[in-house]
Amino acid sequence: MDAVLLARLGAVIFVAIAGTVAVVEMSREEKTPEPSPLRTVEATRDPLRDEQRRCQQLGEVAAQDTACLKVWAQTRDRFLGRPVSNEGR
Repeated sequence: MDAVLLARLGAVIFVAIAGTVAVVEMSREEKTPEPSPLRTVEATRDPLRDEQRRCQQLGEVAAQDTACLKVWAQTRDRFLGRPVSNEGR
């Protein structure tokens, strides 16, 4: 066999195998995972969170608002695991 003929035969076989693999892969049905049931969590109102939102909406003015300064101090204490004081509530 001639080397060129052998190379052409190898290329034809490679293309045939690649085409077969592509057709098999495209005909495969994808299984969609079943959605997991959603857990509902009852939200409890957090007055500190409400005050944080109010201060957020104030923007730069909140830096001079004493109530916002207290809210931020309480938030910082809660984050750091310190006992939260109820002053100003």
